[in-house]
Parts: sequence; structure tokens; C-alpha cells
Amino acid sequence: MPQIESSTVVVPRANNKGGMDTFLAKPEGAGPFPGMIVIHEIFGLNDNIRQISREFAGQGYAALAVDLFSNRNRALCMMQIFYGMMFRPLNNSMLDDLNSAFDFLKQTPDVDANRIGAVGFCMGGAYALQMAITAKGMKAASVFYGANPKPLDAVAQACPVMGSYPDKDFTTQAARDLEAKLENYNVPHDIKIYENTQHSFYSQQRTPFEVEASKDAWQRMLKFFGEHIN
Repeated sequence: MPQIESSTVVVPRANNKGGMDTFLAKPEGAGPFPGMIVIHEIFGLNDNIRQISREFAGQGYAALAVDLFSNRNRALCMMQIFYGMMFRPLNNSMLDDLNSAFDFLKQTPDVDANRIGAVGFCMGGAYALQMAITAKGMKAASVFYGANPKPLDAVAQACPVMGSYPDKDFTTQAARDLEAKLENYNVPHDIKIYENTQHSFYSQQRTPFEVEASKDAWQRMLKFFGEHIN
């Protein structure tokens, strides 16, 4: 496993609306490295998301974890998020900021602009799927227990999608619906529902942390990204 370096980087928000704090972890050395956008849950850019970014860096990726709440009122952010999810799932301000972070990562020295993916959890999982549809040049996306966009037929335009879902959750049916649409449109995919797991099973800061499901999801994710990004 390579030595990694990490730093806090301010990335421009979309439409010249200030800066957004991010956490960048990457292997030491010159690269070029494949890139990964890491999108947090409702809890923001916390230690769990930073650790996931470091783990990607340990696998050779330059991982950029965004903080969608940075320098903003969190309550207002949540209102914007829920409004966007309900009424503008493929055209909203948070997605614009994520696509801005995607553009930033493509222009980052030591990053291969043609080999970038995204991973997100819960709220972030929904955004990862939105990016799979809207971010031109995105190579693959991994969704952890995220909601589907409407209309779901938009996934006809998606890059390869991997998804990991619990079987005791409001997103379980979303997984089945997503898999059916990806299959229908011949989009490369790997969707798995884990038995006897609950929402946020991948977060080490939540209870319960499902060790076996998390290990399996990580290995599937590395394999999927290896096939479609590297």
C-alpha cells in the first residue's frame, strides 16, 4: 500500500458562489492517479468520510471528499437538498457544486482527468447516481443506500453504476427498481442487497456497523472501479 498525503482544499462552488471545503487524499508521488469524488451522508464531511478517502488513496486514487455544508447554514442546505431531491433531482444547486468539484479534480495535477469516478452514501449516494447521469466524462459511480432520481429512465445516460443496499430500509425497493432500469438500458452495473443489514451499514460511526457486508461492498467496489476506471 502506498504512502498517502492529505490536505484541506477550497474548491470553487458553481456559479461563482464562494468556496467549498474539501479533503484531498492521494498517494505520494507524481501520478497520474485515477480520481474519486467522495460524497458524504447528512452528517457532513466527518472522520468516517475522511477515512474512506484515505482508504481510496491507499488503493492508488486521488480522493476528493466534498463538504456540501461548508461555509453555509446547514438548515438552509438541508432545505435545498430536500427540495432538489423532490423537484429537481437532475438539476439542483448541490449537484452543480459536485460537478464543480469534479471539474476541479480533473484539473488537479497528478490526476488523470479521463479516469474519475464517484462514491456516495445515503444522501451522497443519491448524488453519486445523479453525477453518473449528468457528469460528462465520469467513468463509474458507486451508490450506497441512495434514493433514485425521477424520472428513473434518465439512467439510460448513466456511466457504469454499482449499488450496495440493506434489506431493511426505505432504499431496498429503490435498489430493485434501479437494477431493472439499468438492465433494461444495458448500462453496466452491479447491484446487491445485503441481508439482515440496516441503513448506513457502511459507516463505522454508526450502530450497527456491519463488518462482513462492509468488507464485501468494499471488495466489490474496488473490482468494479478497477474494471471501469483503471
